[in-house]
Amino acid sequence: MRTLFLGCLAIVSCFTTAQTSDLLLNQHVGEILEDIKSFVAIPNNSLNSADIEQNIRWLTKEFNQRGFNSTTLPTQGEPLFFAALPMQDDRPTVLFYMHFDGQPVDPSKWSQANPYDVVLKAQGEKDWIERPWTDLQNGIDAQWRIFGRSVSDDKGPIVMLLHALDLLKVKGKSIPYNMKVILDSEEERGSKPLPAAVQQYKDLLASDLMIIADGPIHPSGQPTIVYGCRGITTVNLTTYGPIKPQHSGHFGNYAPNPGIQLSQLLASMKDTEGRVLIQGFYKGIALDGSTKALLASVPDDREQLLERLAIHTPEKVGSNYQESLQFPSLNVRGLSSGWVGAQARTIVPDKATAAIDIRLVPETDGRRQQQLLKKHIEAQGFYVTEDEPTLEERRNHAKIARLELGSVTDAFRTGMDGKPAQWLQQTLKDTFAEEIVNIRIMGGTVPIAPFINALDVPAVIVPLVNADNNQHSPNENLSIEQVIYGLQAFESLLTAKME
Repeated sequence: MRTLFLGCLAIVSCFTTAQTSDLLLNQHVGEILEDIKSFVAIPNNSLNSADIEQNIRWLTKEFNQRGFNSTTLPTQGEPLFFAALPMQDDRPTVLFYMHFDGQPVDPSKWSQANPYDVVLKAQGEKDWIERPWTDLQNGIDAQWRIFGRSVSDDKGPIVMLLHALDLLKVKGKSIPYNMKVILDSEEERGSKPLPAAVQQYKDLLASDLMIIADGPIHPSGQPTIVYGCRGITTVNLTTYGPIKPQHSGHFGNYAPNPGIQLSQLLASMKDTEGRVLIQGFYKGIALDGSTKALLASVPDDREQLLERLAIHTPEKVGSNYQESLQFPSLNVRGLSSGWVGAQARTIVPDKATAAIDIRLVPETDGRRQQQLLKKHIEAQGFYVTEDEPTLEERRNHAKIARLELGSVTDAFRTGMDGKPAQWLQQTLKDTFAEEIVNIRIMGGTVPIAPFINALDVPAVIVPLVNADNNQHSPNENLSIEQVIYGLQAFESLLTAKME
């Protein structure tokens, strides 16, 4: 793990080149933190069009003053933000993707009054302790962190890119390729408008390589490159009992309980070791010896994972954590039936619902997985409908299940041996003098498949933020160490010549 401490000092001409370089880095880190504060202060819930408009105004100003030509690209939903430096025909083109929308917030769950008001914290004996921003005037400790919605996912990396461009200008360095930037406004909502938009603007977005700056580095702290990510689709599954909740004393043992039916149905979908039993769910997936060796080379700490999750035994899909990510998953993300806790009532509920997500890999089509799930439910004796069952359907079928099918975001995976991948690996290795952690596919979903399909371009993820950043959760954070890492990584990627 890199450990850095930077003092805030003025830049004067008498310093050596190395000292001046450190001071330049320090100056930009302080400016990055201020700009992240400014950017995060603009709420970015993509359900609110006014939020998106304000964010785009901020982005337009920042990119334009750095020499970009920028515009918004209308979609069927919220617009995309696009920027490009002046193009030269004899150069390759790199398209950078990030997103500026964020997850909704529940301020009551955060350890600060306003999640959009970034705070600075240092690690205390048991928890993170807030520090005044004026402490930065006495020196920037790389182990401090900033806390706020989207500091890590994904506004922090956007600001890192902007300041890497500033650093190049100060150092007199140039970018040896054409540079385009596309920023998504609905990534946290699944980017539903993106596939049609990429098709519509594919000439504008045409490139030779796509770099996605999203997600966390490996927990080891080593530089990380990710060559794919799982896709996702969702299903709401509802079973039915009496037409309305009934007194359990009068109708227990008589009216079928939808919670019991749902529990039995869900239990039929996986064995006791976590493997999905739906026929054909894993079809097409095979891990050969070289792939298994590659996955085993990732420096995951099994005991640390078990401790982090507070579990005794992992499920048996794959023989290790990385292998588990190569398969689609079936996850019950929420359950609802009747009332619990202080509101519990002695009733037979009228319905029970399971919210399910299915993570996808390139070998598994989301619509096919949904249909396999439907066939499995039918095989358990359920009448399946996509609508609320009618009275006639209730009378004619002993077991009813309603399926509400969500949209599909495809998985993607780029080869690890091609020239773009090798260029990225060598650039980061030269910059940080550390071995690169190469991740074949990560568990999270980034909606990049439309770009690959429409533009026929390799896409690779270069994560920049700390692994324990709490993205999507209360107390999302970004370590200053990773701000420094991101600035250095972008500087290297923006100046390394592509063969």
